[in-house]
Amino acid sequence: MQNYDIRYDDKYGQLAQIDVAAEGAGYEPWVNQTLTTVNDSVVRLAVIEGELVDWHSHEHEDEFFLVLEGKLELEVEGREPFVLGVNQGVTIPRGVLHHPRAHGRTVLLMVEPATVIPTGND
Repeated sequence: MQNYDIRYDDKYGQLAQIDVAAEGAGYEPWVNQTLTTVNDSVVRLAVIEGELVDWHSHEHEDEFFLVLEGKLELEVEGREPFVLGVNQGVTIPRGVLHHPRAHGRTVLLMVEPATVIPTGND
């Protein structure tokens, strides 16, 4: 696994305008920043390139991925992989093994419960 800089602090909180494109442009690969909190969930921005982590799952939480820049391949146990381009997303249900891989520099938004450990908890 890459040296993944996971920032759990809520950078903007609520009632703050967020320029998501500028946020994505402001980071080099291998960062994961919580941008804001929505109820018990968070909106996280990740900038990755290549293989992030091996196969993993989140036992109790669903995870939504939305590609803002680049291309993300999400292998999912028991089915064909998702290949997501710009403005495409998918929800991975809790407990489902998955394996993300970015093809080039990729910027993602993820919406997930705040309890999600970005590298998996299996």
